[in-house]
Amino acid sequence: MPGFLLHAGATVICSHGGQAQPTASFPRVKVGGQPIVTQSAPYTVAGCPFVTPGGNPLPCVTANWVTAATRVRAGGLPVLLQDSQAVTAPNGVPLNVLVTQGRVKGT
Repeated sequence: MPGFLLHAGATVICSHGGQAQPTASFPRVKVGGQPIVTQSAPYTVAGCPFVTPGGNPLPCVTANWVTAATRVRAGGLPVLLQDSQAVTAPNGVPLNVLVTQGRVKGT
C-alpha cells in the first residue's frame, strides 16, 4: 500500500506517548529538506511513561521496524513509509507515525 516516506524529523511516538527518534538516517536522499530513514535503522524511545500494574516502571526503550516499502529502496535498503509497522522493546507495542512530510509517496 502506498504511503508517504518517513524522514528523520517525523513525529513518531510509542503507544504510551514516548518520543521515538531514528538512530540513523540516509543523508543522500532528502524529502522536505530532511534525510529519509530506512528499515535497518532502529529507533530509540525517550520519555515513555509506561508503568506495570504492580507499579514498576517499564518504559519502551527501542523499536525495530518489521515492515517497510516493498518497491522503494535507498542504498539497497527498504525505506520507511508512514504506514510501516514497528515493535518496541521490551513492551512489544507499536510505534505511531503522527506527522511526516506529505509530498513524496512510495510503495
